[in-house]
Amino acid sequence: MSKLLSSLGKSVFKKVNNKNKKENKIELLAPAGDLNKLKIALAYGADAVYCGVPDFSLRVRINRFLPRDLKSGVAYAHKLNKKVYVTLNIYAHNWHLKKIPKHIDFLRRIKVDGIIISDPGVMNLIKRSWPEAEIHLSTQANATNYEAVKFWLSQGIKRIILAREVTLEEIVEIKKAVPTAELEYFIHGAMCMSYSGRCILSKWMTGRSANLGDCAQPCRWAYQEICNLKTETQKTRYLLAHKAEKIAKSSIKQEAQKNYKEMSVIDDQNRFEMEVEEDAHGTYFFNSYEMNLIEHLDKLIEAGVISLKIEGRAKSAYYLAVVTRAYRKVLAGLENKLSKKALGKIIAEQKEELDNLVHRGYSTGFLLGNEPAHNFTGCNNETPFEFVGEVLGKEENLNIVRVHNQIFLQDELEAITPDKNIPLKIKKILNYQKKPVISAHGGHQQYYYFEFNKILEKMTLMRSKRIPKA
Repeated sequence: MSKLLSSLGKSVFKKVNNKNKKENKIELLAPAGDLNKLKIALAYGADAVYCGVPDFSLRVRINRFLPRDLKSGVAYAHKLNKKVYVTLNIYAHNWHLKKIPKHIDFLRRIKVDGIIISDPGVMNLIKRSWPEAEIHLSTQANATNYEAVKFWLSQGIKRIILAREVTLEEIVEIKKAVPTAELEYFIHGAMCMSYSGRCILSKWMTGRSANLGDCAQPCRWAYQEICNLKTETQKTRYLLAHKAEKIAKSSIKQEAQKNYKEMSVIDDQNRFEMEVEEDAHGTYFFNSYEMNLIEHLDKLIEAGVISLKIEGRAKSAYYLAVVTRAYRKVLAGLENKLSKKALGKIIAEQKEELDNLVHRGYSTGFLLGNEPAHNFTGCNNETPFEFVGEVLGKEENLNIVRVHNQIFLQDELEAITPDKNIPLKIKKILNYQKKPVISAHGGHQQYYYFEFNKILEKMTLMRSKRIPKA
């Protein structure tokens, strides 16, 4: 760490640690894309979840939360003494404003624990409709400095969700300048290639606005490089294969005065072609690594962060369970003040669990300063596991399982529980009519009865050790 971090750190870290002891433990905040995922997140170690209904949050197409589900989810969480924060973080247009007060009144009646906003206009509507509401500032508002934090606190904001671009040194500086600020920071998941998620690519390329929760994620499409020979009258396209490159060079030699080469990329479904431009520093493409701060939680806590946030409302229940459990185990080690060796063992084990998930490659984002250059090809790894099912309950010596991917009688499975992984042997598979079968098929929310070598609890997840086909 730099001199600034070391000089500011000791005094600030001491104050923050004392303050955190008084305020109980650090909050682990997980995403919930639907009611089932809300329950999974809480079962696997989250202290709170964030979620929202499609009309008003930045996850429209992949958000399956209906108002009745949100009401049930809040009641469920409160029974466990856990919290639910609701996203109302669209950048609203005039036509949204008529709908929002009614939604705020609904959130007040079901007693959500906080509302996450980006838009000052939406904040004003909340303050008028529900003055006592706890309001959190979304990362989408990109608060990156202590004066911005002071401003938002003066407007009645309770918690600041810092922009992902904020470094560890800057967190220390912000906490020193504004000791009363509640700070939240993303610790895991996708990072937008645009500044604090304020992207217009989707709107420009597909007509779907990311700032209204409808991002088509063109930054994650597969693209093919193409080489264009341009003249005054024609444009000839060549794929950048070795042979085509020779042809292109040959053509340029023959017509040096008329032709020049232009680089473009086109997506794999031929939806959109874009010319590639470069400056003195190089050529830039879209896709980003995913954030993974499992080794740096202690630094964030010492710097003054009180809520550690996981990204991924669009992810599967399996992904959510594994990630939430990983960070809960490391946080528990920190809270219990384990030795460096014991904590290091837990971190290594949980890093391996995170590595076994499909991801685009991991980085520490901007936490430790400017992130290293990314390798934009081949980031998707081939996981050694496949998520195959979720336990819905038990009936005598059988477990009722919702099957996500095909399970064969001879498969070696692992049960994923909030505490540990358990090897499983399948003794018997019965269909919904309780007739024996040799395999269980996924899809269409099908459920089967399984007899394992042990009875499993509800919300246990299962994975197969076979490598899924590409």
